[in-house]
Amino acid sequence: MRRISTSKALPAPATGERRDWQTIRTLFPYIWAFKGRVLFALACLVTAKLTNVGVPLVFKQIIDALTVGQALLAVPLALLAAYGALRFSTMLFTELREIVFAKVTQRAVRNIALQVFRHLHALSLRFHLERQTGGLTRDIERGTRSIGSLISYTIYSILPTLVEIGLVLGILAVQYEASFALITVTTLVLYITFTILVTNWRTQLRRTVNELDSAANTRAIDSLINYETVKYFNNEDFEARRYDKQLTKWEAAQVKSQMSLSLLNIGQSAIIAAGVTLIMWRAAAGVASGAMTVGDIVLVNAFMIQLYIPLNFLGVLYREIRQSLTDIERMFGLMQEHREVADTPDARPLPPGPAEVRFEHVGFSYEPRRQILFDVDFVVAPGKTVAVVGHSGSGKSTLARLLFRFYDVQSGVVKVSGTDIRRLTQASLRAAIGIVPQDTVLFNDTIYYNIRYGRPEATREEVIAAAKAAHIHDFVESTPDKYETLVGERGLKLSGGEKQRVAIARAVLKNPPIMVFDEATSALDSKSEKAIQAELDRIAVGRTTLVIAHRLSTVMNADEILVLDQGRIVERGTHRELLERGGAYAQMWALQQQEEAEQESELA
Repeated sequence: MRRISTSKALPAPATGERRDWQTIRTLFPYIWAFKGRVLFALACLVTAKLTNVGVPLVFKQIIDALTVGQALLAVPLALLAAYGALRFSTMLFTELREIVFAKVTQRAVRNIALQVFRHLHALSLRFHLERQTGGLTRDIERGTRSIGSLISYTIYSILPTLVEIGLVLGILAVQYEASFALITVTTLVLYITFTILVTNWRTQLRRTVNELDSAANTRAIDSLINYETVKYFNNEDFEARRYDKQLTKWEAAQVKSQMSLSLLNIGQSAIIAAGVTLIMWRAAAGVASGAMTVGDIVLVNAFMIQLYIPLNFLGVLYREIRQSLTDIERMFGLMQEHREVADTPDARPLPPGPAEVRFEHVGFSYEPRRQILFDVDFVVAPGKTVAVVGHSGSGKSTLARLLFRFYDVQSGVVKVSGTDIRRLTQASLRAAIGIVPQDTVLFNDTIYYNIRYGRPEATREEVIAAAKAAHIHDFVESTPDKYETLVGERGLKLSGGEKQRVAIARAVLKNPPIMVFDEATSALDSKSEKAIQAELDRIAVGRTTLVIAHRLSTVMNADEILVLDQGRIVERGTHRELLERGGAYAQMWALQQQEEAEQESELA
């Protein structure tokens, strides 16, 4: 039974609106793991800013020395040497800081990206069925990129600027009249207040742009993944209109966001221009009255340039930091998603060896309003084969999903080797099960890679042996690139039968004690089906095998056949017993025999 759900874009984090400080606290441990490098980088940062502030001070001394016309050149030369040394030291310690901190940034991005990746794989099948891949990958991409940006902006720009502001204010307050420091502080407060207020308003606009961007990207990827379906129904224009509808919304939001950015930039420039004008007015007045030297006005001017140029950039950085926090918040929200199916603290691995599969009075529904399975009860003994047949929608494939523990049952219990699978580790349970699914999806890689995926450590000889067992070796050898043939996105370059054979080879290579064939020959023609069915029967020997089938001819040799109808087992027995009973199975058999006879007569 395939669950159908309405796809939707990733919503805001399930735990509610995350605050910026909460996001930073979540990120901090990944950075503090390298506290030695962090502390050294901070020391380099402070040293670089001390030398940077020292440059205008030395330059003032040079100007004053030259202004009074000192005869001795030793003092100016010493000051020039100090000036050059300070200039070099500023760059040296800045680069040292970046060299030391580079590993911190990249390792934090790597660790978080890996943790999110693992968490997404740990989430239930329900989560992935309800999400659209395009929007999800876009959120992860933006989130990981924003982590590097946030760390870079903070360590390389924000902290250095704050340190420099503190040093400059201290020098102005000590060496000059209070009005210099007062004007500088007032300008800073106005600038920062204006920037924060406007940027907070813009943040919601940016979030809207992001959501519309993800929605448009999701729409595009969904359409391209279903390329063949679009072509079948001649719906290229329809898809373009749907995509353009999302782009139109994105365009309007982006224009509004850009207009708000321009307003912010104009306001920031006006505040800075007013502050610099007032400072230079006070400095010029000081020189005119004799209270300040030419060197002093040069010093004040240099300080203002050093302060306001990065401060102007600080406004841009603040906007980028808020945007980065928004993107990171969205990605961290994924890590807060509840793991519907999780190992219990006392979960233990499944013991090796032959395994028994037991469904005891199992009831299950994907959603409360629609029950899928009712009181399903059967046993697959070690080395035996049990087949489940029934019409489409009867719940056959749901049995495989429950056995793999993609979902947990609502009532009853599923056991393997006598243990409730909820008490087993998911890794050991799934390692013991091989499956040939009804819908085979392959990785966009080579045939060799896709077969070897069943057991990544397998040798080339083992991969080829598995391909021969699945009757795909001859086909592979007939292609120009043989086992290095690329299968395309989701295996689209291969036919349905070829993909099915790759899936069979992959399951054979895994060599598990439990095998599940979920409509394993559904994509094959009659001739290929008979050839592969014989191979499947050979593979099933000695294994605990659950066969889910629609074609009854593929399950004639099963030790027991279960007939599932609307989620209930209505008949059970061997092929012969069920035919003699003349019930639902016998009717299905007669109908399929009639269909096959009609097909053969048409071919004749």
